[in-house]
Amino acid sequence: MKSIAWMALFALVVSGNTVAFGKDLSPREIYEQVAPGVVMVMGYADGGGKGSGGTGSIIQSDGLVLTNAHVVIEEQTGKPYARLSVFLKPARVTGESKSDLARMVRARVLAYSQPLDLALLKLEGVTERLPVVDLSESGLARIGDHVVAIGHPEQGGLWTLTTGVISAEVDNFNGVRGKHVFQTETGLNRGNSGGPLLDGEGHMVGVNTAIARVAPDGLPITSISFSLKSNVATKWLKEQGVALRGTQPAGQTQPAADQPQAQPPQPQPKPVSPPQADLSPKPTIKPEVVQPAPVRPYNLDELISDRAKAEADLDSMMSEMRGRMKGR
Repeated sequence: MKSIAWMALFALVVSGNTVAFGKDLSPREIYEQVAPGVVMVMGYADGGGKGSGGTGSIIQSDGLVLTNAHVVIEEQTGKPYARLSVFLKPARVTGESKSDLARMVRARVLAYSQPLDLALLKLEGVTERLPVVDLSESGLARIGDHVVAIGHPEQGGLWTLTTGVISAEVDNFNGVRGKHVFQTETGLNRGNSGGPLLDGEGHMVGVNTAIARVAPDGLPITSISFSLKSNVATKWLKEQGVALRGTQPAGQTQPAADQPQAQPPQPQPKPVSPPQADLSPKPTIKPEVVQPAPVRPYNLDELISDRAKAEADLDSMMSEMRGRMKGR
């Protein structure tokens, strides 16, 4: 009789009459839960000039943010940008940059790996517990699984949701050992870099990293994007002293008793060497973005330029004020 009872229970579980595992959420539910833990990241040099922008995920409620290295590392110097601004999501995104980007906080780079294209940031002056995005087990994701991404695609809207499926897996991407990625058809563009790729339960299974838009012969490429698997990111984070324990619904904060602790911040960000000295990333796919008509919610280059100019003006004003105070 006991065996019959167990078989009946098993049949109920399989048939879906009993909820035994987490069910997939709708894209709307995923967005509402996860988007508050997604941020916009801008980096620029002192005095303005060129900068970079992208997306990041808050992975600890005290202000640790995971993003791509190429979002925060200056290409010419190979070092972090002198200035990093991170923008927290407003209660409602309106398409007006001035109000959508009103919640700005400073950030600094704690660690980065250019071969893996990962960077760990720390938000400064955080006094509240922030919503977080869970990192999940990317080994459970399969080709054909539905995924969504949240980010800030240039010429699109801030905190944009796009949907798609995992279309392939690639190990040792671009010749970098241990850099395992998902290929997806999820709509990604410049500005999505560093943002989360989320499974049906709203957990991060990848970090959106690269896109392919134009072939060597000039033919356009569509629906080819790459996301670093979350297991690669989790392993790298552990090497930085950040052990993420357990899972928690994104958009909620972690209890203080369960708050994982990172290593004390180092005075200078520490680059992480590639697994083998002779294996440096050799990008074979150069992201290309075809510029559409300029009537769009925001332009990434303009936002970076405006932000850098505002920083320079503030520095000049503060310097002038200090000079006047000394002259008294």
